[in-house]
Amino acid sequence: MTIPGEDQQKYLAAKAHVASLKGFYIHLTVFIIVMSGLVVVDYANGASWWVQWPLIGWGLGLLAHAYRVFATKHKSGDDWEERKIKETMTKM
Repeated sequence: MTIPGEDQQKYLAAKAHVASLKGFYIHLTVFIIVMSGLVVVDYANGASWWVQWPLIGWGLGLLAHAYRVFATKHKSGDDWEERKIKETMTKM
């Protein structure tokens, strides 16, 4: 697919965002499946309630991932990358 100038940059940014979304949804799906299994194992053992620790730890990681994908525009990081790319191109 041939996309001219600024549209190509928008396309690449959109493609990267879609890849980020896909990564988050895979992370969420694995989290739900694994945590469901751990809850079942914990309930079946009937001993102490230990499943909350992986749930809290992994849940915080999942929230951080969600924040990175949905809540921020990452302009400072994107600007830095863009500046570095242009800087490298001028040196070549």
